[in-house]
Amino acid sequence: MNVIAQDATNQERLITVILFAVLIAITLGVTVWASRQTKSATDFHSGGRGFTGIQNGFAIGGDYMSAASFLGIAGTIALFGYDGFLYSIGFLVAWLVALLLVAELLRNSGRFTMADVVSYRMRQRPVRTAASVSTLTVSIFYLLAQMVGAGALVALLLGIEEGETYLGMSADVAKIVGIVVVGILMVTYVSFGGMTGTTWVQIIKAVMLMGGALLVSLLVLSMYDFNFGSLMNDAAASSAAGDAFLEPGQRYGVEVAGDAWQTMVNKLDLISLGLALVLGTAGLPHILIRFYTVPDSKTARKSVNWAIGIIGTFYLLTLILGFGAAAVVGHEAITEQNTAGNTAAPQLAQAVGDHFGGDFWGAVMLAFIAAVAFATILSTVAGLTIASSSSLAHDFYNSVLRKGQASEQEEVRVARFAAIGVGAISIVLAVFAQDLNVAFLVALAFAIAASANLPTILLSLFWKRFNTRGAVWGIYAGLISSVGLVFFSPVVSGKGVDAAGNNLSLFPESVDFSWFPLENPGLVSIPVGLLFAIIGTLTSNESDPKRFAKLQVRALTGAGAERATTH
Repeated sequence: MNVIAQDATNQERLITVILFAVLIAITLGVTVWASRQTKSATDFHSGGRGFTGIQNGFAIGGDYMSAASFLGIAGTIALFGYDGFLYSIGFLVAWLVALLLVAELLRNSGRFTMADVVSYRMRQRPVRTAASVSTLTVSIFYLLAQMVGAGALVALLLGIEEGETYLGMSADVAKIVGIVVVGILMVTYVSFGGMTGTTWVQIIKAVMLMGGALLVSLLVLSMYDFNFGSLMNDAAASSAAGDAFLEPGQRYGVEVAGDAWQTMVNKLDLISLGLALVLGTAGLPHILIRFYTVPDSKTARKSVNWAIGIIGTFYLLTLILGFGAAAVVGHEAITEQNTAGNTAAPQLAQAVGDHFGGDFWGAVMLAFIAAVAFATILSTVAGLTIASSSSLAHDFYNSVLRKGQASEQEEVRVARFAAIGVGAISIVLAVFAQDLNVAFLVALAFAIAASANLPTILLSLFWKRFNTRGAVWGIYAGLISSVGLVFFSPVVSGKGVDAAGNNLSLFPESVDFSWFPLENPGLVSIPVGLLFAIIGTLTSNESDPKRFAKLQVRALTGAGAERATTH
């Protein structure tokens, strides 16, 4: 039996490796094609502004639906039921903020980056420097979480157990290889393909992700004769919580009997998380630059509508995937494979494949979902890398160091070197952080975006009095407060261990310097960022009403959006 089991495992691994290789070959082929289309700075930073609303909508979906969304949310629903779906709701509602307040005005007002809008009527160097620091910070935190996840995913999906090797790799070596491969690929996509190559990689990923999620969801529902109520009842019965699985309070806003303070902290933490998710999306640099890849504001609005439809459908499917995993795979089997539940979706794919077609089709389904998860990570890290490299080249190098005098060719060359630098830093940090609990970094990235970026963007667009000091103070205050509060929160130290003895904080159990009770800083850091932006503005006499009037005309009509924003 052991020999048969080992042969089956090797078959699964071989299919997984083949699908990974095919996916990489396709995306590299797209990158080679895109490199021939990338000639100017506009081509590199914004894909020549030639994408349609549908194409950009799929690309936004591919950029936004990260591995945390696909694997993390499905796993959270599988383990905690109702509460897991709160993430889906938060991520989806966030797009209404982006649609109503940001997408159209940003597309009309800027050229390549968020800083184009924020600095339009202000002193360029301090504002663009602050915007670059914020963009790089958000991107690095987000990249680190994705790449650590990539290493763990590769080792996990290749099924390398402790003491085993595959293709000469132990589990630890496989994690490092996964991180390095993802890092090299993301640098290749961005350096050679620019925004055009990155966008098509994101479109391919979005199609694969939607197709894979829809296929598994339909197969799960067919097992229950498309009766979702029966599926939910089975999920509750198979969970560790029973009927409470279908009610709030298992994961977020938990009520602690006899401890009113901790109960209040848990409730406030849930509100804080919701604020960061809803407001952070409209400030994420890799999402904001997607609005510049379309020809006009009407297409930008159309692309967000498509993104809302695609992302909304996907998050509804995560409900089926999560409850399906709880019902079909079971709580114990999920936590045995991964205590955080991150493998619930792949395990479900294998289970439904086994149910309908035996072991071979189970292996095929597992390999396909593994390839989808890998594509998910690749497209997200590519989007983050081009956001970082564009900001460093366009905002910091050209506008700050070269005072707007760099040629387009020079700017593109710097952007490519910046992509290599960002990739190298991300690889090194991810290799050293691979054994740490870095799941909080995604939520932190959203909190920084909501605290530092969104207030300055909105005040730039809508407040005539807003000025340089307000923008700089707002960005740095939101950035420092969000990172600082997380550093002194339970996610870094003092949270203790879980039932299995796993440390729940970043630092060892013996270290505790936490004094901020919330795990999510948004409830405090978002008002801090906004408050400092207002105080900075009111304590400075700088004002340029004429420039604000020009910005309003540009934001509402798009007139002059193709021109550089320096002055």
